[in-house]
Amino acid sequence: MSDLPSSSREVRLAAQPDGLPGAGHFEVVEVPLPVPNADQVLVRNRFFRVSASLRMMISRGAGSVQGVPIPALLPGDTLAAEAVGEVVSAPTDSGLRPGDLVSHVLGWREYAVPAVSECARLDEALPDPVAQLGHGWTAYAALTRGVSIRPGDTVFVTAGGSAIGSMAGQIARLLGAGRVIGSTGSRAKADRLVRELGYDAAVVRDDDRPLTAQLAAAAPDGIDVLLDNVGGDQLSAAVTAARQGARFVVVGALSGQLAANGTGRTAPVELDTFQLLKKISIRGYSADDNPEARPEWDQRFGDWLRRGEISFPHVRIPGIERAPGALLDVMAGRHLGTVVVEL
Repeated sequence: MSDLPSSSREVRLAAQPDGLPGAGHFEVVEVPLPVPNADQVLVRNRFFRVSASLRMMISRGAGSVQGVPIPALLPGDTLAAEAVGEVVSAPTDSGLRPGDLVSHVLGWREYAVPAVSECARLDEALPDPVAQLGHGWTAYAALTRGVSIRPGDTVFVTAGGSAIGSMAGQIARLLGAGRVIGSTGSRAKADRLVRELGYDAAVVRDDDRPLTAQLAAAAPDGIDVLLDNVGGDQLSAAVTAARQGARFVVVGALSGQLAANGTGRTAPVELDTFQLLKKISIRGYSADDNPEARPEWDQRFGDWLRRGEISFPHVRIPGIERAPGALLDVMAGRHLGTVVVEL
């Protein structure tokens, strides 16, 4: 304990944005090193995840809207996200020891004091502890609980280069899909989906050709499963491309969440009702509905990683001072896969 610094840095919300945030909406501040209470653990954070879902937490009026999955933040509040850190000290009856690696949700700071009940000790199920911060388990739960992949299915994953999408295409293939198609925002990233992540084809949302035409070319026989992170025009195009009895699972709404204006909490879409008569099922889904999927995923993910059957696409950004810029880059779609800040 004598080697500990006297202070720690953290990222706070400086002002609530009316639209998409900019650099001026955040500030990196130095604070006294936190002192744990009797039921808390002092953790030196090593990594934390940067997620576009923060838009919902920080926008004006977030605290008055039901359905926001994580607590709203006010100016002066420290941002939060899932993190992996090293235990510095812990209560003697906690089962934790200095040096243990734990996951918790108090990221965006160099040192944190989560409650013992909020810390999960990490075992060796995954060969790299950073992989704990991936969103693969969300994709896995959606593709095993939200819908079930059948052998030979054609699967369409919107936002195929996102933290969820970059894992979903690979998981769909391992679960038996016959053809996997992703969407993304640029031709360069579309090429990476095919070259690096095993997608058979990719459609580009800002291409000269309409999404419906691109999807018809990529899936001439239609799609059987949609894992939707986006909504909007991409959901509409998927409905048009759906085969009889197609199964859709909606896990996100990036079309609204990352809209330039507004709060990011609405994502309107116009659907062709006649297309729905193909007996399409559409289900909104959260992996939190099936917590038993997490340990199952960790085991399968670790096995797949060790056998080289799956990859964990991610970008590491060094230094907490670069975290606000990393968030803006995530919202702009500048990275492929999960983005983590390394401390």
